[in-house]
Amino acid sequence: MGYFRTALLLAGLTGLFMGVGYLIGGSGGALIALLFAGGMNLFAYWNSDRMVLSMYGAHEVDAAAAPDLHRMVAELAGNAGLPMPRVYIMDNPQPNAFATGRNPQNAAVAVTSGLLRSLDRDEIAGVISHELAHIGNRDTLIMTITATIAGAISMLANFALFFGGGHGRDNGGMGIIGTLAMVILAPLAAMLVQMAISRTREYAADDLGARISGQPLALASALAKISQLAHAVPNDEAERNPATAHLFIVNPLSGARMDNLFSTHPATENRIAALEGLAASMGRRAGSASTPVEGPWGRPVSQRPSGAARGPWG
Repeated sequence: MGYFRTALLLAGLTGLFMGVGYLIGGSGGALIALLFAGGMNLFAYWNSDRMVLSMYGAHEVDAAAAPDLHRMVAELAGNAGLPMPRVYIMDNPQPNAFATGRNPQNAAVAVTSGLLRSLDRDEIAGVISHELAHIGNRDTLIMTITATIAGAISMLANFALFFGGGHGRDNGGMGIIGTLAMVILAPLAAMLVQMAISRTREYAADDLGARISGQPLALASALAKISQLAHAVPNDEAERNPATAHLFIVNPLSGARMDNLFSTHPATENRIAALEGLAASMGRRAGSASTPVEGPWGRPVSQRPSGAARGPWG
């Protein structure tokens, strides 16, 4: 269902782009805008991982520097049938995490020091599994395509403003009011669809992440803790770079609590409810021991015994 809704939203975004191009009437200008926006997003696609990791001061850790975390990521990635991603830690008190990289072969998972201090092992495993689900679902690619089309729509709208707007102005063209309306409404509509796609991918990553770890209630508990602490503990880097907020498992910005049209994340309460429904379908209940389940890529997800030693964060 997540992929179907994403496909519908992408189709709607493409239709919006074509409609704006039709209103302007210049197929050449539409093509130039699309190519220019595509070039910018292609650069971001190849370089965004390094840019965002550097932006948040993330440092890569190996099995020697963070043995428990590195081992956990390796086990979950192996169970999910994914290549081992690079592992990063951000020195940030806010509990949060994100995944980045242009494909599973060039992916990275980054967690904050606050997350390692605030969550227990099962909850951390749930968060890591959520990020691995983003990697496996190629969500970085999906969001790059979305950004390309949305950027092209904004550029077309600006072209309309600067070049008079409306092909065939003397024969029923848009005129100045129609042009101004398009300049404002077209990019807004594109932004709303882009955010809706982002929210859809979060639900999909929650579902698949819970199946990777086999513990949907642990992920639900992690989301509740992160959401509560994220609004109490500031993330200065995210506040300075709000365009990166959609990367995180929970919105790192203060004041974005509602599941509304302007949020890149679903309401945490809705995500928890969905995970509780998944737990019920899997026969889980609060406090129950985890058992192996089949992962979303057809491989069994092994679970660490409940009595296993905890890492330095546990």
